[in-house]
Amino acid sequence: MDGMSGTSAEPLRPLDPDEEVLVRSLGQLMYVLPRTIDADMVGERQLPLTEYTALRTLSETPGRQMRMSDLAAACQLSLSGMTRTINRLESQGLVERVRSEQDARGWNAVLTDAGFARLEESWPSHLAAVRRRFLDHFQGFDLVQLARAFEQVGRAD
Repeated sequence: MDGMSGTSAEPLRPLDPDEEVLVRSLGQLMYVLPRTIDADMVGERQLPLTEYTALRTLSETPGRQMRMSDLAAACQLSLSGMTRTINRLESQGLVERVRSEQDARGWNAVLTDAGFARLEESWPSHLAAVRRRFLDHFQGFDLVQLARAFEQVGRAD
């Protein structure tokens, strides 16, 4: 690999040991964290994380509704994955699907009052899992600086 270059003219610099540990631990975190939060919530008979995230996202939008494709993007799911999630939520009366007023071909997911109540019921379990599985590991860190770094990494260029 020596001398290989990416998009720049400079040769790639190998990871030093600290960078290697960070990159590998990030890969593990991206895999494990959503699964452990989901397991904690389901174990407490609350909403699975994917469903919680969809309801939370809808609760934060005007009219508590969103176009299905936009909701999928906001929840970082494929459209088919979001459709399956909304189907489950709709069967429980937590979400309704309505035709988009802007585009008669499109559908919006709408959070029902029952869905909002279920979200509120699941919130303590989600909060406890996020604290236990993630935030408690960052005591003493500058969380604002850490959040800014995560946001920069998360931006699609």
